[in-house]
Amino acid sequence: MTRFAAISAFLLLLFCQFAAGQKKTLQAVSVTENITINGKLDEAAWEAAPIATDFIMFEPDNGKPIDPSKKTDVKVLYDNQAIYIGAVMYDDEPHKMLKEITERDDFGTSEHFGIFINGFNDGQQDYRFFVSAAGVQMDALATEANEDFSWNAIWSSHVQMTEFGWVAEIRIPYAALRFSNEAKQTWGLNFYRELRRYRQKYTWNRIDTKIGAIIPQAGLLEGIENIKPPTRLFFIPYASYYYDYTDHESNNTFKAGLDIKYGINDSFTLDAILVPDFGQTRFDNVVLNLSPFEQQFNENRPFFTEGTDLFNKGSLLYSRRIGGPPSVSPTIADNETIVDMPNTVDLINAVKLSGRTKGGLGVGILNAVTERTTAIVRNTDTQAQRDVVVEPLTNYNLLVLDQRFRGNSSVSLVNANTTRNGSYRDANVTALVWDLNTKKNTYKLAGDFKYSHINEADDYDGFKTALNFIKTHGHHRYDLLAKYISKDYDINDLGIAFINNYYNFYANYNYRILNPTKNFNSFRFDLSSSVEFQNQTGKTQDYYWVASTNFSSRKNDYWNFSANVRPMITYDFYQPRVSGRYSYNPRAASFSALFSSNYNRKFAIDINPYASFMDETDRNVFEMYISPRYRVNDRVLLILSGDYIFHTNDRGYVDQTNGDIVFGERDRKTLVGELSGRYSINNKMTFNVTARYYWSYAEYDELFTLRDDGFLNYQTNDPAAVSPYDENLNLWNFDLTYSWWFAPASQISVLYRNNALDYRSTIENNLGRNFDNLFSNNLNSVFSVSIRYFVDYNSLRRKS
Repeated sequence: MTRFAAISAFLLLLFCQFAAGQKKTLQAVSVTENITINGKLDEAAWEAAPIATDFIMFEPDNGKPIDPSKKTDVKVLYDNQAIYIGAVMYDDEPHKMLKEITERDDFGTSEHFGIFINGFNDGQQDYRFFVSAAGVQMDALATEANEDFSWNAIWSSHVQMTEFGWVAEIRIPYAALRFSNEAKQTWGLNFYRELRRYRQKYTWNRIDTKIGAIIPQAGLLEGIENIKPPTRLFFIPYASYYYDYTDHESNNTFKAGLDIKYGINDSFTLDAILVPDFGQTRFDNVVLNLSPFEQQFNENRPFFTEGTDLFNKGSLLYSRRIGGPPSVSPTIADNETIVDMPNTVDLINAVKLSGRTKGGLGVGILNAVTERTTAIVRNTDTQAQRDVVVEPLTNYNLLVLDQRFRGNSSVSLVNANTTRNGSYRDANVTALVWDLNTKKNTYKLAGDFKYSHINEADDYDGFKTALNFIKTHGHHRYDLLAKYISKDYDINDLGIAFINNYYNFYANYNYRILNPTKNFNSFRFDLSSSVEFQNQTGKTQDYYWVASTNFSSRKNDYWNFSANVRPMITYDFYQPRVSGRYSYNPRAASFSALFSSNYNRKFAIDINPYASFMDETDRNVFEMYISPRYRVNDRVLLILSGDYIFHTNDRGYVDQTNGDIVFGERDRKTLVGELSGRYSINNKMTFNVTARYYWSYAEYDELFTLRDDGFLNYQTNDPAAVSPYDENLNLWNFDLTYSWWFAPASQISVLYRNNALDYRSTIENNLGRNFDNLFSNNLNSVFSVSIRYFVDYNSLRRKS
């Protein structure tokens, strides 16, 4: 490096340090000519527009200026309908750029350009739009806590490969944004570029990672004047056809419905689904569940995942409650049997109203109605059948009021209500939640107070409160938490909470590097401890120390090592399934590791071993998870995964007999194999395949009775008494889908699905025979076609 170049680089670094606390400003230019989105930037208006340049690295080497050979220039135009972004991304090695073709909202292994827009410039929420070098769109609603990629907007983009890099041209209609009705607009703005092959991320306005908040560190967009938010009214009608068949019967089903999105004003939006159809959502990964708690599933229904950040305030919403399993079990006589028990309850309709005022008040209302559902019970003597209500007509309602202030803090009031028609259980939960940050985003005080009321035969009330103090800046950070939950705190009609009736103290210290070193791109060490005490007895129900470290190497391989120690006996108040009873947990230690190789390589692999040892002979857990992946080319990706889990001499609840709580000692084995693959014809047309085989069993060899002190008395190892508790579960799921986004937000989706389940109380150790049992007369298949078409009211009005 020449002396002049060295001095120039030094001065540039000094300037970047000085500018770190300054907000860059870009002027948007008004245009009247038509802008064609073709990736060429060949209209005259682009020539005169001011340039946003001098990008600064966000990760891994925070604060480092972008290399001149990777210079990035961005310009912004606007008219009465939309803003236009033109980005020129230079690259001295364009032939090395990564350009994997993926589905929408999947970043994959590709270069990216992004725009972050905050129409109210309040430092609280971004509308983020990304486009890859392969032309794939990603978009998200972002807060400091979450980037919600289930939100989808209607916007257009086009990319062009050049001899000097690539160009992205983007049009974002105002209907996709939220902003005030002021004559002169000032928006929060940042631009983003990811050089994927180097795993480097850059932004136009520097984001200082020493500070615990990203959104307030945006630059400014000025110059937009005299625009009016358009009427935001969209209709998305759909029609679908399902053909279900098994070895015994087949059914044809036609469905049709409508989604509506209406912008009530510049801030608030109403979303409604009429006659919903969720038949093509991803299958659930069901497991053999021997715990005292229900299995929690991911939400895969778009209506309940899109734009729900506001509704997640206070953590009172577990949307799988809506349209989930019935809440009532049929009461039957000794001479009756249940011949038809629904697995789920049908959703009649649902609406969401959400938005935020100019003063920072966010309002969210979610309302859903599910239909009256019955089971069929048969009298075994007379063969007469009767219907039994297992879920009455039910209304679910969630109200959120979230006041933001000072650009980085908020206080929220949340109410969750479940009302069932007739003399059935009703529930109401109210929460006050706060998230307070210092002006410089260096410290945070968060907490909540929640109160629940259950209205049934015996009403009861409960509450929960927590206070959390966090240092959010610098190399050394910490987190202190205290929490109290009363015995009768219950949010499980619309939310989910597995345990209550305890108080807890938690502490975490962590150290991280903020810039790469000789050996690491990133490095973090954590030391945490938590202790929980049951309220009535004062007994310790959980206590652990965890030390973990994770880092990425200079070659962008990721490593994680963790050790967890429970240094004393604790007591489990949930495993016995009887209020006031508890069982003991011996001292234990567990160790895990994770290696994830750089996904930029065509072949990559994830390896995750785990081992746990209890302070009793041969009560151990061993697990090995391996997932290789191979990117054949920019269109084809294959991912395999295998997970093997082995519990030796595990102990848990099995039954209650003659007033005794019976525990069993069992060996448990679980084998899971999964395959996923993608073939992208282009950036709008994709084939996907997903397959999962699951086999798990629990084989008992001894039974015990639970003593009042939580320990166990030996009962028997007689196979005649023990073996009836054995469980063997096999599951198979297979989805093959074709998806074509034939117009903006308009999709044709074709699905072939088959699944099978085999559950029995006899252990089958042979994998081949398990396959035979699973697929013999158990296979269900579905073929379906769904068409959704997006209609913009503004387009209809212009055509008329």
